[in-house]
Amino acid sequence: MKTKSELTIILSEKFGNQILTRKDIKDYLESENLLGSIASAGAMTRFLGTQLNKVGHGKYQLPNGKPKTIETKIPKVAITPQVAVTNNQPQESVNLMVNTETQNLIPSHFEGFVPWGHCATIKKVIKSKMFYPVFITGLSGNGKTLMVEELHSQLKKELIRVNITIETDEDDLLGGFRLINGETKFVPGPVIQAMERGCTLLLDECDLGSNKLLALQPVLEGKGVFLKKISKWISPKPGFNVIATANTKGKGSDDGRFVGTNILNEAFLERFAVTIEQPYPSSKVEKKIILGSMEKYNKVDEKFADNLTIWAEVIRKTFYDGGVDEIISTRRLDHIVKAYSIFNDKMKSIELCVSRFDDDTKESFMDLYTKIDAGEDVQGISDSDENLDDPVDENENEDGGAVNY
Repeated sequence: MKTKSELTIILSEKFGNQILTRKDIKDYLESENLLGSIASAGAMTRFLGTQLNKVGHGKYQLPNGKPKTIETKIPKVAITPQVAVTNNQPQESVNLMVNTETQNLIPSHFEGFVPWGHCATIKKVIKSKMFYPVFITGLSGNGKTLMVEELHSQLKKELIRVNITIETDEDDLLGGFRLINGETKFVPGPVIQAMERGCTLLLDECDLGSNKLLALQPVLEGKGVFLKKISKWISPKPGFNVIATANTKGKGSDDGRFVGTNILNEAFLERFAVTIEQPYPSSKVEKKIILGSMEKYNKVDEKFADNLTIWAEVIRKTFYDGGVDEIISTRRLDHIVKAYSIFNDKMKSIELCVSRFDDDTKESFMDLYTKIDAGEDVQGISDSDENLDDPVDENENEDGGAVNY
């Protein structure tokens, strides 16, 4: 299967600088059995948008002329002999075109962030500045990505986030040739940029990817990577690390809850030093999160925060026991608080935010909240319940004191 860059070169050799329509391009690639990974409408649109110049409504222009053949040498490294290779790209293509040195890639601070779970563990890894790949797994909406971003914000550490999909390929990760002002030039991908800056690479929703992620094998070993398209060796700078987040452990979704997740290659997973299972926050911590959201949206109501905390806890216990198929995530609680700040109506806010569930589930969740709001004892959940205790010491730093967030 050809990469996007290779397809661009094939089209350039065939059509030169002609102006073509989307149909012209698709028909030719289809006739040559080259559609491959861009067969879908969405993939074709992304290909046209990133690889070709749009010169009018539905019209695109390719690079001029046929690529020249140049000869260059692989940079000399300790473990790689120097050999001559042939690169079928224009001379000017061998320069990395995107310079991100002046960009600030430190994530913005998230107001009201409350640490929980394995926050302290992840923070220690980041602070160590060691290359130590971490795989974080957990149910949707429990703050995996937010936690990683906020910790980098606090530590003033740069982070490059890449959202992985089934269509993510080597070009998307390592870089490829792009049309820039009518010329085909190499643009480094996010992996290369992270390596050269010595920052953290976040592979978000990693379990949605395919075996094309195996292109990252040497990267996950902390070694350099050879960019064969431009015959250049890239070594990671000190401080470079990789963190991946996923809803599964890379073994697929047995219950079908996370449609689209894939079974990742064992060799790929084995290169992550540790796997961290991130839970939902304890009730005590979750109430702090809800109150923080209320303060942010200028709509503080402590009784409502208590009710939402108990409501989410009961639903989660029922979910884990197999009684319901849906769960209330921490993210959804934040959605409810935001809706409450807009509509000033608690029940309407809850209803709007659970309408994504089927009618029976929605009705049962609404009925449960009504009972909690009326003060009924629901499955024995109360402020004295052990679920309100923190499962870990989430506010403790390396010295045993409170972390200032």
